[in-house]
Amino acid sequence: MSARNREIHLASRPQGWPTAENFRLVETDVPKPGPGQLLVRNRYMSVDPYMRGRMNDVKSYVPPFPLDAPLDGGAVGEVVASEAEGFAPGDWVLHGLGWREYALVDAGSARIVDPDLAPVTSYLHVLGMTGLTAYAGLLEVAGMKPGETVFVSAAAGAVGSLVGQIAKLKGASRVIGSAGSAAKVERLRALGFDAAFDYHDGPVRQSLKVAAPEGIDVYFDNVGGDHLEAAISALRLHGRAAICGMIAQYNDTEPPAAPRNLALVIGKRLTLRGFLVGDHGALRGQFVREMSGWLRDGSIGYDETVVDGIEHAPEAFLGLLRGENLGKMLVRV
Repeated sequence: MSARNREIHLASRPQGWPTAENFRLVETDVPKPGPGQLLVRNRYMSVDPYMRGRMNDVKSYVPPFPLDAPLDGGAVGEVVASEAEGFAPGDWVLHGLGWREYALVDAGSARIVDPDLAPVTSYLHVLGMTGLTAYAGLLEVAGMKPGETVFVSAAAGAVGSLVGQIAKLKGASRVIGSAGSAAKVERLRALGFDAAFDYHDGPVRQSLKVAAPEGIDVYFDNVGGDHLEAAISALRLHGRAAICGMIAQYNDTEPPAAPRNLALVIGKRLTLRGFLVGDHGALRGQFVREMSGWLRDGSIGYDETVVDGIEHAPEAFLGLLRGENLGKMLVRV
């Protein structure tokens, strides 16, 4: 075991788009576990859009990242030393202290995962928070019913690609996805989306009208902005939108322009509902049972974009914000 540990610290708070200068690679001593703790050698870590909000010093549903300290986020790794009952060296665990090579984890915050049941990386997305976000947002928050038409933005991302596939498995009559390149559009079609379009090819509202001329019933929003405005116009009577993220405005320095057609929410009796995956933990057992079955029988496919090296974690995060990933963006630590 190395005597040194490398971590990525938040060096400064970004103004607008983050840059490499907002991060710092720091070497520290490898910590030793105390009672009830594990020392974990991280092998993979996740970078996610919500982390951009935590880089700002503002009150939110999750505390901001402190300056001059390691960032955190989902990670999976091997226990190298344990002072906690039920955990032994060699166990693979899922926890929330990514952005570092070695993590000192309280046992109550770690969950053992089985690498023989599924690839360990899958516990960071399709079998983890990402998958539950897609499942709960579509089925519980938006209340999708068989026969409905579903529109998903950022549909080639980790959450969006699962939303579209789950919608088809649950009986949606038509699933439409928006993505940021021709290659991503083709991937969505291969995953079973009935229609997909590149939002760079023209106004989202027009592209959605072509893809869903009779309108939509459910919108799963990862983007906000012009996508949300287009969805409001396309939603039918009693349509629902699950608001998962608004990455289009995360790096704005000025207040975003709200959709200009919000008045349609009234006459159409629409429901626009924001949600956090943490509110839907009661669904975890049901989600894992269904998702595991879909993975075993090949009903669900997923993609990973993997960047090597803890020193390249900031690049992976910035690439995620620019839409350079297909599926889940991961760092091999």
